[in-house]
Amino acid sequence: MSNNNNNLSDLNFDFSGKTVVVTGASRGIGREIALAFARDRAKLILTARSTEALKPVAQEIEALGTEVRCIALDQRNVKTIRDQIEPLGPIDVLVNNAGVEEVRDTLSVDEALWDKVVDTNLKGAFFVAQAVAAKMAQAGGGAIINLASLTSFVGVPGAVPYGASKTGILGITRAMAAEWAPMGIRVNAIAPGYFETDMTSVFYEDRAWVEKMISNIPSGRLGELSDLTGAVEFLASSGANYVCGQCIVIDGGYLAKI
Repeated sequence: MSNNNNNLSDLNFDFSGKTVVVTGASRGIGREIALAFARDRAKLILTARSTEALKPVAQEIEALGTEVRCIALDQRNVKTIRDQIEPLGPIDVLVNNAGVEEVRDTLSVDEALWDKVVDTNLKGAFFVAQAVAAKMAQAGGGAIINLASLTSFVGVPGAVPYGASKTGILGITRAMAAEWAPMGIRVNAIAPGYFETDMTSVFYEDRAWVEKMISNIPSGRLGELSDLTGAVEFLASSGANYVCGQCIVIDGGYLAKI
């Protein structure tokens, strides 16, 4: 049974006048985070591999009365990243969410899969953050929230490239935070636990696996996407002005138990 009584309207964040970039915003975690910021009156810039994929969430944001812009962004192409971000106006918040995952036996991982996952999740995240941070530095600061994972902390069979990329996210988060804090740029991360999304749905097809996971989560349930938004908005808000280089694990107590 779910004990989730989260009410987004009770969090009282206000991002009026702020511009928030959310990468990988067409579905799943990115979509949920974008909608949360829209409800709290931020102006949104959304990225995905195609603007067509962003149309449904953009329409939802517009229905909330919030300004939104959609950009096609290839996370694996550094020139594209720089060309798309440089012309943008001031950016207050970056949620570095875009990522891919493919489950494959480690002995079967080839170079193409490694490059696809690591270049998207780690290389892409680094260069997006770099491009945005250059704008933030000129404006006097901002907040960057990177998306880590439980695989940043524990090994998951069949997810070696993904785990490598997400462990790397912790490394760049801490190094960026240490280097950019003097410029007023706070860099932090969140690490979601077990949340069913389009990207992770392959795991949830095995009901026995799902039940085993739930039995290991002290909160007694899988995560719901709304469980993530409060932590992201907190890290983006003035309430986290002295929080820098940290990773908030949002997993219902899973890591604490093991």
